Amino acid sequence: MEKKKILIVDDEEINLEFFEIMLSKLGFEVYKARDGEEALLVMKEQRPDLVLLDNIMPKLSGWEVTRIVKQEPDYRDVAHIPIVMFSAMDDVRDKIEGFELGVEDYITKPFNFSEVLARINSVLRHQDMARQLVQRERRLAVLESLNKSLAYFARHMREPLSVLIDESREVDASDPKTVEAFFGKVREVAEKSLAALNALEEEVEELSRQDSSLKEGEISLDDLEERYQRHFKVWKEREIV
Repeated sequence: MEKKKILIVDDEEINLEFFEIMLSKLGFEVYKARDGEEALLVMKEQRPDLVLLDNIMPKLSGWEVTRIVKQEPDYRDVAHIPIVMFSAMDDVRDKIEGFELGVEDYITKPFNFSEVLARINSVLRHQDMARQLVQRERRLAVLESLNKSLAYFARHMREPLSVLIDESREVDASDPKTVEAFFGKVREVAEKSLAALNALEEEVEELSRQDSSLKEGEISLDDLEERYQRHFKVWKEREIV
């Protein structure tokens, strides 16, 4: 099982060393940052699963780091990372401000390590559950896209085939021109149907690739929606007859 990555952000070296030793022994992969600016760099580079963030720091406070991560467009790719804030202040208004900025949890110093660990595990469990739900919704969206493509194909195959069947009953087999015209129509419908089948095969292969990407976390829900809209638009533009 892949180790969970935790970023510790604190300007006190003793706290960094303590958390690095304790969390490493518990199987976490630990990264450290000594101020807010360094924290932003490490988050971009390492994409931790959770950030333990001290509030009172030089350069950028914990609140400022949180605001940047959660609100700035340049940090959109790491905005989902949960943040647990440390602070020596126990003011309710400060806590509310932190939660409004997007902090997942709030721990007042001095802290008890057992409590910190319990909160870490709680936040990570919640994150895993949320990720599984998103994964499920994304895969359902892939299946919905496939179902709509299949249904659209079926509807547009039925009409031209029904027309051919009806016209076949009226073909005068003794009239070569009528027979030739009918078979010309058959060839035209067959060619367009074959083209649609090829397109459907490509669509299924693309959706299969999307499903594989979803399993590996390589595609976002926004990307999926954009691809779906693009593919369905192409299908709507195709006509068998």
